[in-house]
Parts: sequence; structure tokens; C-alpha cells
Amino acid sequence: MSKQYQIRLNALVQHLKERQVDIAIVNSPKNVFYYTGFNSEPFERFMALVIDLRNETNYLFVPALDQEAAEKSSYVKRIVPITDELNPYKVLKETIGEGVKSIGLETKNVSLFQQEQLNHFFSRFSYQNVGEFISGQRMRKTPDECSKVQYAVQVIEKVLTEGIKSVKEGMTELELTAEFEYLMRKFGAEGPSFSTTVLSGEKSSLPHGSPDGKKMKKGDFLLIDMGVIVDGYCSDITRTFVIGEETAEQRRIYEIVREATREGVLAAKAGVMIGKVDTAARNVIKANGYGQYFNNRVGHGLGMEVHEEPSIHEKNELTLEPGFLFTIEPGIYIPGFGGVRIEENVYIGEDGEAKVLTTFSTELIRLG
Repeated sequence: MSKQYQIRLNALVQHLKERQVDIAIVNSPKNVFYYTGFNSEPFERFMALVIDLRNETNYLFVPALDQEAAEKSSYVKRIVPITDELNPYKVLKETIGEGVKSIGLETKNVSLFQQEQLNHFFSRFSYQNVGEFISGQRMRKTPDECSKVQYAVQVIEKVLTEGIKSVKEGMTELELTAEFEYLMRKFGAEGPSFSTTVLSGEKSSLPHGSPDGKKMKKGDFLLIDMGVIVDGYCSDITRTFVIGEETAEQRRIYEIVREATREGVLAAKAGVMIGKVDTAARNVIKANGYGQYFNNRVGHGLGMEVHEEPSIHEKNELTLEPGFLFTIEPGIYIPGFGGVRIEENVYIGEDGEAKVLTTFSTELIRLG
């Protein structure tokens, strides 16, 4: 794996040299993990990979309480611990010295406070955004990265298979959520990759709704959207069930979404514009008269984070390439009635074909 970190760092350093950057500060935790293997959430504390192009030296600045963990797992071996009473930007300046004229920053991840600190300690510098290059690098996943997502998918599908056995009328959304999150840990996940979504009945029309004490009842749609983190990589799967017996209208809506998901997957291959994947799925829903009930993008990139590049929306003109890994998750959401979403995880392989990583059945399954 250390070879992998060196390859990633080499590509970034080459980009920085071309942009004539003196130093680069990579401070989003998942990007630090991507280049160093050190996976940590520093919260309000300062953590950054700092690449000094002037003397070809890489540093990993970490909160002092993370020093031991960083020394064990980081590929970058120059660890600079920062205790809580120190100003981290002062430590940064003391470590890398004077003469910094151009700084590479992840501009999406730099707060106004951080900018003020940099302005104070490094006067008269210009900055360049390196975030887009890093996103592009992370977007192209190796087969090894794909296998890590694949394993996270296997874990969440095991959780789903086991967890739905406990569904019964009168159970609350929160009770089922608790059951799923217990199983995630039991089956070896570090935890959920995002807040587990369990929505029943008319609440299933809320694409980002939250589970609560609502009780499930016969005839309800049950929408379950969840994922896990395993070994630093995420999965994200949605399936919609029905409790008891479905109505003809529920069956019709379900089958339209199922067809839309299938068409989205069929459209995905290297050389195809990303927007076409969204359009292929969306057109099925539009053609059946439900276009107004699907008003969000069809998917998103998936990897170390549950939402990353690329964004799978109809205006995205980027072309799919081998290594892209993303979700396809069309839905129909009718206020006061309920909603259906079916989500697959897809990887564009070396041969340019789409490999569907999710294997859980998309047939409408009756529960309870």
C-alpha cells in the first residue's frame, strides 16, 4: 500500500510544480487519509499534510493527542505534533520558514479564520486552488479501491438482509434504525457512512427525511437508505419495501423506479457523458408522467466519502472513465403518499464497462 501513497503524492507534486506552488496545505481529513494513510477526524484542531516544494519535504501536522496513531499509520514520516495551547499557524511558519510566495490550498475547505491566520503569518503570498486536482485524482479509483467499496457493500447488504427480518407492524422507524446500526458493528463496520434513513408510509416521500417514533403499519412503503465505512471506504444502498400488501399504484410506481435504475445502469460506460446517465434514468420517470416527483440528481461519487465527485446530474458534461465509482439512485417522491428509491453502486472497470457492486434484489419485497 505504501507504493500507492507514493504514486498519489508524486502525481500531486507534479501538478504543484507545474503550477509553481511553493507549499501546499492539504487539510480536509479524507484527503490527508488519501495521501498518507492516516485516517482521523480532528474536529476543531489543525491537521494538514504540508508539501514543501522548495526542499521536497512532506510534513504531517497533527494534534499532539494523535501523534502516536499518526506515527503508526502515516506514510509521511515527518510528523509535527501540535499541543492545544499553541497556535498551529505559528508552528507551521516556524517549521517551513520564510520566503513562501505561492500556497496551494483546498479553497472549499479553508475558513475565513484560517485565511486570516495564513495572512498574518505569511505576508504577501498568492494562493491557488488545488482542491479540484485532488478531487479529480480521487475520482479515478484503482481496482484495489473498488474492492474496498465492494466489501463495504457486502457488509451493508448483510446488515439489510438480517435487519429486515425484524420488521413488523407497530415497530417504530427508530427501533429499526437501532437494529441496523447494531448489526453494522456486529458485522465488522467502523460505523454508518451517513445517518441511517428509515422512512415509512407518507414519510418515504422525503428524500432526506429522518427516522423518528412513527410506527409502521400495513400498506406502508418502507424506504431504507444506509451504508457503512469499512477500512476507510463507504457503501451507500437504498431499497424500498412494502409492509403487508401493496396497492396497484404502489406497484406501478415501484416498477417505474426499478426500470429507471436499470436504464441508468445500462447507460453507464466509459466514453459516455455523465449527464446521459441521469437523463437515461430520468426519462423513464418522465415518460410515465412522474417527472415532477423526481427533482434531484440521479447519483454521486462514492469512495472515502459517501458524497464525492463526480456529481451524476443531467448537465454534467464530464466523460465517464475507467475508475469512476458512483451511485445511481432515481426516485419518485409524492407528498402525502410516499416515495420509492432504488440505489445501485456502480464502478467503471478497466474494460470501460459498468460493474454493479450492489447485489441485493430490486424486486418489490413484502415485509411484516
